[in-house]
Amino acid sequence: MKYRNGIVTTIALALTSVALASVVYTDAYSQAAKAEATGVRALTQAAAGDTAIACADTAMLSSASDTVQR
Repeated sequence: MKYRNGIVTTIALALTSVALASVVYTDAYSQAAKAEATGVRALTQAAAGDTAIACADTAMLSSASDTVQR
């Protein structure tokens, strides 16, 4: 029984490692990591009291404010 638990644990660990590696090497993971880093930087700047926060996509902000004003 003890050996069976060790074998199952080893197989589960190997499958989890392969699944994690396959997720990390996708474009979706790369894009999500980039978006998270940008958001954290903006949050840090806002918390530090910076009044002008650089935004990479101002068109998205203007379209959102147009929607709110309607």
